[in-house]
Amino acid sequence: MNTTVRILTATLLFGFVAVAQASDPKATIADLDARLAKIGAPKIEGTEVVGGKTVPAIFFGERKINNNYDVVDAIRRAHQATATVFVKDGEEFVRVSTNVLTPEGKRGVGTQLARNAAHAALSKGQQFCGPIDVLGTAFDACYNPIKDKSGAVIGVSYVGHKK
Repeated sequence: MNTTVRILTATLLFGFVAVAQASDPKATIADLDARLAKIGAPKIEGTEVVGGKTVPAIFFGERKINNNYDVVDAIRRAHQATATVFVKDGEEFVRVSTNVLTPEGKRGVGTQLARNAAHAALSKGQQFCGPIDVLGTAFDACYNPIKDKSGAVIGVSYVGHKK
């Protein structure tokens, strides 16, 4: 095999690996969680109106995540993925930061996580990865519980790659 063919083969192989990683929900959720952790420890402090609903305000360090889209938009740019941070409000998980759009083209903040397999796992403090419907669209997704310093589930991080 000559040098040119080897270089082309290596370039193509690298491209396929990069594409596979770019659409891997487990790698993408790891990136989202790392970006959030870099900001600081998660905590609930007060409330805020999100999408017309008053819900607990979730912070990472000193940064309030409710109605803040920097991190989820960075995940879209880096991975071509949807991303959301939910806050736990009673038995529900409410979107407070998302790049998921409603059919009207608005961010889906204030909407609740559907009562599905992800909700069941997260309610027990467990990760869920698998196929899921998000506001009417099929995704390969991962959801991780967000826990405060006492270990209580206070929210959820989510990423999804359109099927």
